[in-house]
Amino acid sequence: MDAPGTGPRVAVKDLIDVEGTPTTAACRAVAATAEPAARDAACMAPLRAADAAIVGKSNLHELACGGTGVNAFFGTPRNPFDPDCIPGGSSSGNAVALAEGEADVAIGSDTAGSIRNPSACCGTVGLKTTWGRLPLDGVWPLAPSLDTLGPMARDVTGTIAGMVLLEPGFTAAAAPPPVIGRVRIPDVDPAIDAAVDAALAASELEVVDVALPGWDAAGDAGWTVMFHEYWVVDHHLYERDADALGTDIVERMEQARTVTAAAYEAARAHRATWRAELAEAFAQVPVLAWPTIAMFPPRIDDPVPNTRRTNLPVNLAGHPSLALPVPTSGRFPASVQLMGPDDSENLLCATGLVVEAATRSLT
Repeated sequence: MDAPGTGPRVAVKDLIDVEGTPTTAACRAVAATAEPAARDAACMAPLRAADAAIVGKSNLHELACGGTGVNAFFGTPRNPFDPDCIPGGSSSGNAVALAEGEADVAIGSDTAGSIRNPSACCGTVGLKTTWGRLPLDGVWPLAPSLDTLGPMARDVTGTIAGMVLLEPGFTAAAAPPPVIGRVRIPDVDPAIDAAVDAALAASELEVVDVALPGWDAAGDAGWTVMFHEYWVVDHHLYERDADALGTDIVERMEQARTVTAAAYEAARAHRATWRAELAEAFAQVPVLAWPTIAMFPPRIDDPVPNTRRTNLPVNLAGHPSLALPVPTSGRFPASVQLMGPDDSENLLCATGLVVEAATRSLT
């Protein structure tokens, strides 16, 4: 890797090509034959033009397919609040590097919450962008119809700066919307729900409850789409040498290969139904809010939590979403997720700035 530039210090998730550096996707099977990238991924061009200081490639959940960030081969990044707990995945190394002050901005990917999960677990901020807004050429795929890129940082201002690096000229909206729709997800830890409610109340924006009856069906459809495409993209690694993959990755591969073409097509078709339901909600409230994950980070040796259910419906829709920490009385912060319609990243960032500032009165 070339000497870093003079701009902000940027960590790059190790499924994004950086010229001269192998891309491993934190997978032993990939690393065994990985060659230094001949060129940067397309998303790196504006970072290079801004002379960003690329400080390194960051670790992740193997093949970006997991919400815990636990990686038996490459090591598990240490949760800054408790090293015995998961850092969240799959962009685990990004969130930890930011929390520990090793980078100012990190560039991650998000297919089912991979930017937002670790942001929630590590008390940082992450922006999942609108599907198709940022180029994915030179990025190791997971599920191409869901994959997105986005910036991560310690606060909303830093995340905006990261978005400017990826998309020069980007600015936050001048003001947040006057009203936010609060979505109630079942089985959320009551302390997390209370923290999200307190943060939204402190923002002094009007908050109204919004029902999304299609939520669970969207999550199920997203799961089917993701796993089918994951099998198409990565099955060659499983078929070549399953022993070179982590046990959790093998389990997911074996789940993924059972998804039929008919189930996949039906799930893909459900996207239009889900987007139509969300469009009705957005006609009433420009931004929706709910907890980024439903639980505080569990211990690494606990059963794998389901972090997809609060995030994957967003990816199926393709809409942007911002995750930012909100305080609790415990050792871990909670995290609120803000979602808007396509290309509303500027509005989400403006809303995030207001919510973030309001939470300072709660600490």
